[in-house]
Amino acid sequence: MRREVRHIPVMLAEVLAVLRPRAGAIVVDCTVGLGGHASELLSRISHGGRLIGLDVDSSNLELARTRLSGMGGTWELHQSNFAALPTVLAKAGVERVDGVLADLGVASPQIDDASRGFSYRQPGPLDMRMNPTRGQPASVLVNRMSEEELTRALLELGDETDGPKIARRIVERRRKSPIVTTQDLMAIVCEARDFTLRRAAGAKLHPAARTFQALRMLVNRELGNLQRLLDVLPDCLAPGGAAAIISFHSGEDRLVKRAFRRGLDSGVYSEIAGEPVVATEAERAANPRSRSAKLRWVRCG
Repeated sequence: MRREVRHIPVMLAEVLAVLRPRAGAIVVDCTVGLGGHASELLSRISHGGRLIGLDVDSSNLELARTRLSGMGGTWELHQSNFAALPTVLAKAGVERVDGVLADLGVASPQIDDASRGFSYRQPGPLDMRMNPTRGQPASVLVNRMSEEELTRALLELGDETDGPKIARRIVERRRKSPIVTTQDLMAIVCEARDFTLRRAAGAKLHPAARTFQALRMLVNRELGNLQRLLDVLPDCLAPGGAAAIISFHSGEDRLVKRAFRRGLDSGVYSEIAGEPVVATEAERAANPRSRSAKLRWVRCG
């Protein structure tokens, strides 16, 4: 029997306020994940509406399909990166949509599954691919990239100020033997940052957290895919349509902010969020995942 996964969609009320889902609308959830946002959107558009969900992870799609299958309305799921949104819409026979949502966070089952290699807290292969059938695992990158490339990735994608020390230690260690497991990398980072494993386990922010984040983003080309979504978004939204993007990393938020501002200045968008929307104090207390979330939105005229 499949264990039920408890899932709390981040900033649900704020997403609904921005997208204003209504009967008959066509809405895309670009990161359908476990179906938390999608199920709420579907319940509001089900009378004549249509939900289109995307996710690169087949495991997430299976969970989302189970969640949505008990609901009415028209919906479909596609295994695809949101960078290919126009292709998915063409396949679905849709030109423009009324709402687009992208929640850029990682789903908890991905982190909790040790075999996926996302977690520094569990031993497993150093993989981190959202789609395990495509691309190169993190182990290939950490054993191939130069010290300079590793340093840049840790600084730019992980905001890791100890990036140079960590990169140097990775290069030194892999000369002796390849780095192939999450525990290999976690131990190297802790050593580079002068953390004992016991002290690291009790830290509020694990010393390897930013390194693992940076590698995950690198493996899955997350910033490049986000930029592609931002580039194609204006051509996918119908007049009066809206998009909401929830980011968890400063680099992601900068890309979204700049793209939305350019769209407003050029007349592509009629309205954008002046400042990012953040979770309420009550939500941050109830759902720790929401603490670093920032929601930015746009609307077409």
